[in-house]
Amino acid sequence: MSWFLTRLVTEFLLPPMSLLLIGGLGWLLLKRRPVCGKSLILLMFVLFYAASAPFFSEAALKSLEPSSALTGFPKGQAGAIVVLGGGTYFKAPEYAHDTVSAMTLERLRYAAHLHRQTGILVLVSGGAPQGNAVSEARQMQTALSEDFRVPVQWLEEGSGNTVENARYSREMLRRAGVDTIYLVTHAWHMKRAQMAFERSGFKVIAAPTGFTTRYRTTLLAFIPGADGLVAGRRFLHEVIGILWYRLRLSVEELIRKGSA
Repeated sequence: MSWFLTRLVTEFLLPPMSLLLIGGLGWLLLKRRPVCGKSLILLMFVLFYAASAPFFSEAALKSLEPSSALTGFPKGQAGAIVVLGGGTYFKAPEYAHDTVSAMTLERLRYAAHLHRQTGILVLVSGGAPQGNAVSEARQMQTALSEDFRVPVQWLEEGSGNTVENARYSREMLRRAGVDTIYLVTHAWHMKRAQMAFERSGFKVIAAPTGFTTRYRTTLLAFIPGADGLVAGRRFLHEVIGILWYRLRLSVEELIRKGSA
């Protein structure tokens, strides 16, 4: 499935589009089936509130994250630090070219910290799923070398999603004799990423960053807002991704058993 088609389907499954569809269906049913129609409209408002109020959406997102961050960096435990791309800041006016997104930069910052603690070589992973001239991996290499003074040993530039991140990184690092890695991505993305990388044959030491935190809980945490909706979308995106990945594995297993 192409990147565009995947994103199109995803938008229909995530808020606000999915909630608009529920509300629209409820509105269409109001005359013929008023109870059902009103129930769907009410459901839309309840789900919208839960998905956009930070107290609830951030709690849901946090449920996907590891219980703790990585502590201690023993040398020799892993053969590479693998950093996953998190998007591109296209045509950045202040740099006059494409560069890493804020999310990717957050991952690179932690990867640089991890490299300085361990001295382990770095692999950056991310292709150009939208067809842009410079891959995410190449952008990440530039940021690490120029902004953090951290060298990049391997560039994986062919992937368009997390499963391909894992598969292509495995092919690259197998040739280097690397089986155990530190995997750097956002804490809320780690569960799905770790599943894919372990499935590809890696022994993964999770190195999450960008945990969901809050200074303190106030009334504002219960008021719907854009930041809350971002957390809600990320949570649902990860849940859908995990379920889809498990479904693919189940189908592959059935096919394997049927052909045996």
